[in-house]
Amino acid sequence: MSFFRRGPSTRCAGRTTLKQRAGRGGRCEQPSTMHPVSLESLRSKRAQMCPFLTSSHWMPSEILLKIFSYLDAVTLLCAGCVNRRFYHLANDNFIWIRIYSTAFSPKRSNWKVNSAETTAVSVNSLSAEDKEAGYWKKEYITKQRASVKAALAQVLQPVNPYTGLPVKTKEALRISGLGWVIILKEKNGKEYIMEHIDLSINDSSVTIMWYGKNWPQLATLSTLDLCGVTPVFMDRSKTPSKNGPRWHSLIAKYNLSNLTESTMIGWDRLIRIFCLHPGLLVGLWKREEELAFVMANLHFHHLVEKSTLGSATVPYELPPHTPLLDDNPEYGLHGYQLHVDMHSGGIFYMCGTFRSLFTKKGSIENGYVKLVVISFKNNTEHLPLIGKVGLSWRTDVFDGCIKSCSIMDVTLLDEYGKPFWCFSSPVCMRSSGPSDGPNFLGHTYYVDYVDSEGKVHMELVWIKETEEYFIVSLVLYLRIAKINHWFGTTY
Repeated sequence: MSFFRRGPSTRCAGRTTLKQRAGRGGRCEQPSTMHPVSLESLRSKRAQMCPFLTSSHWMPSEILLKIFSYLDAVTLLCAGCVNRRFYHLANDNFIWIRIYSTAFSPKRSNWKVNSAETTAVSVNSLSAEDKEAGYWKKEYITKQRASVKAALAQVLQPVNPYTGLPVKTKEALRISGLGWVIILKEKNGKEYIMEHIDLSINDSSVTIMWYGKNWPQLATLSTLDLCGVTPVFMDRSKTPSKNGPRWHSLIAKYNLSNLTESTMIGWDRLIRIFCLHPGLLVGLWKREEELAFVMANLHFHHLVEKSTLGSATVPYELPPHTPLLDDNPEYGLHGYQLHVDMHSGGIFYMCGTFRSLFTKKGSIENGYVKLVVISFKNNTEHLPLIGKVGLSWRTDVFDGCIKSCSIMDVTLLDEYGKPFWCFSSPVCMRSSGPSDGPNFLGHTYYVDYVDSEGKVHMELVWIKETEEYFIVSLVLYLRIAKINHWFGTTY
């Protein structure tokens, strides 16, 4: 029915760099120490680093185009970020049409021709003169992104029949070179980009951390964008480069204007933590009321697609859902399977699977269907949490653990074994009030989670003699609108 374990999850560490940009008009992200950098100082530094940039100012465009024609696609895109002149020259259609035709040449015929002749024929069959500047660059990038999408779809195709999730999610994360960034936006339009510094890959989710010393002031911030980033061009035979052009895919946008008015779920002597839906945890220093860290929790369900297939401004849109056949709508929901993890910092407090869940059609109340997982009346279903429950956090200076908080991962499969409702989110145990009545087992605590698709309500009892929490009730509430959309019913 269920099992428990304590053990390390897969952890990956990476460098965190903070970058600053003045708005969406900027085409390159320049490193920053959180202070404005003058354009003249940047030009001076560039000239010192690369004398070619200084000498190129007096070079005729024809010579620069000749030089650019020897560059590969990645280097050419990087060159286009140097200055405005390079950007326009690096958009040359004749250069990009050659790159395009070499990469996507038509199937070879029985005639034996060398690669140069094949490329020449391909170039001649395509048109460069009647297209606007940059057309073939866009076409090349679009087709490369399509090939990345196809490659990832192939990797993610095998599904684990027990979890309903792709078997090779971790492999897809590796070969795609996927990382995550947060973009902090000030009210005046200035943006700061921060790459993740640490992450943990769990059984059904990934936990991503950002921290550092040079955060912008919280009072100046308006929003936070969470984006997946991948190399524009994926080569499975090579290790993904972190210095080349990268694709941003917006996952979620969060409002920071009134952060301290949102849900505070816990605190310790140094920080307070706030939860923003979906799955974001923001830690603030108690003393300064400034940012200490940001933690994102992402469920594996459609994780790769959301992190790679969106754009910098528009999240990935799931394909239209085809309603599944409900063979007996009068019977209600049946054959459901739930997997729940409660964990933090690689330690699992609960790891349980519950099968053959069902509910009758009459269990509809206030727009929800009630699905009982653990019944208060059945003592044999009650389960303990393993270890001392707490949410681990760290910065580059301090670390700690906030009691009674953790990360909850929920994967609910329908009767066909398809993921019906999935999330990964910080949760906390709250003590019951005196009005809840006497409890003869011990002091009672509640864990609650709510989103647009459903609710989770868990009741726990603290057993003083053994110093452990016991789950005495676990109930899911599924929105009728979600069920009707999923099955095409009219409950």
